[in-house]
Amino acid sequence: MTVLKSLSRISAALVLSVPLIACQTMQDNPKQTGGTLLGAGLGALLGSQVGSGKGQMAAIAVGALAGAWAGSELGASLDKADRAYAQRTAQDGLEYAQVGQARAWRNPDSGNSGTFTPTRTYAQSDGRNCRDFETTIYVDGKQETGTGRACRQADGTWQIVQ
Repeated sequence: MTVLKSLSRISAALVLSVPLIACQTMQDNPKQTGGTLLGAGLGALLGSQVGSGKGQMAAIAVGALAGAWAGSELGASLDKADRAYAQRTAQDGLEYAQVGQARAWRNPDSGNSGTFTPTRTYAQSDGRNCRDFETTIYVDGKQETGTGRACRQADGTWQIVQ
């Protein structure tokens, strides 16, 4: 059996287990469930950008699993107030921060914190202004970092699109 076949089978088994994990988690902690599902979706999306053919399917599966785990861990730890602090900081950073200028947030009740840093500003071909960004979240001494893209909507708000 080739390594690719083995990896594909293992990845498929792991991806099939994500919904089962999510079902159990939903009973225990809705925040964790949301994080698991969002993380799995984002991980699968990132995995789909890697490779081609059967290798791409394996990358999607591995990305979904890794994203589900990271999202689950983060969702289990961030509460509604943490998310509100992070969201306000992201909107503020997208609107006012210069490229490379980090904006920080901290929830004094939970001790969780994070940063939001725009990394590039540009106009898309359709004329929308967009910004790439990096965000880091610290929960219980653990660091999670991610990147994304946000574009200005017609109403003036910023929406994360990737």
